[in-house]
Amino acid sequence: MTGRHGGDGALAVTGIGLVTPAGIGTRRTWEGVCAGRSTAARDPELAGLPVDFACRVPGFDPHRHVPGPRPWRHDRFTQFALAAAHEAVADAQLDPAGWDAARVSVVLGSAAGGAGTLEAQHHKLLHEGHRAVSPFTLPAFLPNMAAGQLAIALRAHGPALHTATACASGATALITAAMLLNEDACDIAVAGGADAMVTPLCAAAFGTLGALSRRSGEPAAACRPFDRDRDGLVLAEGAGVLVLEREKDAAARHAPVHARLTGHGSSADAHHLVTPDPEGRGLHRAVRLALRDACADVHSVDHVNAHGTGTVLNDRTEAAVLHRVFGTSPPSVTSAKGVLGHTMGAAGAVEAALTVLSVEHQLVPPTANFVRPEPAMAPVDVVHTAPRRQAIRTALSISCGFGGHHAVLAFAPASTTT
Repeated sequence: MTGRHGGDGALAVTGIGLVTPAGIGTRRTWEGVCAGRSTAARDPELAGLPVDFACRVPGFDPHRHVPGPRPWRHDRFTQFALAAAHEAVADAQLDPAGWDAARVSVVLGSAAGGAGTLEAQHHKLLHEGHRAVSPFTLPAFLPNMAAGQLAIALRAHGPALHTATACASGATALITAAMLLNEDACDIAVAGGADAMVTPLCAAAFGTLGALSRRSGEPAAACRPFDRDRDGLVLAEGAGVLVLEREKDAAARHAPVHARLTGHGSSADAHHLVTPDPEGRGLHRAVRLALRDACADVHSVDHVNAHGTGTVLNDRTEAAVLHRVFGTSPPSVTSAKGVLGHTMGAAGAVEAALTVLSVEHQLVPPTANFVRPEPAMAPVDVVHTAPRRQAIRTALSISCGFGGHHAVLAFAPASTTT
């Protein structure tokens, strides 16, 4: 196979920043995911709804965790993005005061933007009148504002873009950033996703769709990716940001490299607004495109970080596609959503970061709440109970979204070629 990224054109992941229900910061998130304990708990803001639990980022204080003045002006999703991005830039040993700002790009994905701001301000309009609506409403809730605010904060004058492919948005942002780097539109890309959709309206909407787990009596056991008894996803919030550079540029400045982004693939089901194609044709195509772009064959893929929502249809379709691609030599599979819940537009970036960490540490976190597979589901090697130490030459991170969007990223260790 031939591809753009699998050889000398691979991109270096030089920085990682995470804000998730497992903790604020990459270290805490990684430790929490490796521990395999669900973060789902009852949420006072969802009281009275049929599903009253979710996965919240614990102890997040905008005044402490968001650099810059007046963080209260930003919606929660932008606050998460700013915190994660600053960690990623620092991790990459980059200083915005000293870089060529015209050559720095920002690409952030979100499924909903400032949903919390919109709900709160709409409530004010209805109950207090138009004069009570904040002048910061539009700058806070517009989905592109996380990218805009981050460009301001980092003094980044290159392309500043927003991607929206529902729950694949963060992965699509990373793919877009990779394209910008490979087209020489920038030298550094700060890319990822953020969402804060743990709100009454979003919870009610997902609930009426039948997408949420109803295990109100045991929230910590609610999200069960690939398990026989799964009954839906758990709403969550957070952000994930990676710093990407061309490998030669990272080497020239002696930058730390966590892993290499070697390829990617995107596709659409063109089937249904919220239901995956039962044959998995779109996802299968995206996986194959990512492998081709990475110059990798199926035998070199040792691990897959699955979309793994814990919904009946997604897990069944995803398992069938993985079995179709990899056959009788399946890679290890994990889903972080058993621990973190579904962080929506942030999920693709958060899980890409976790895939990078798996490659870097040669360690696969367990899938929380997986006990036994559905008998009718195609067999997949789900890592559960405890982390698995293994050799990982190539790892895939899979993301899917309402509307039939698919985005697949391929990563390899920093010290080897695929």
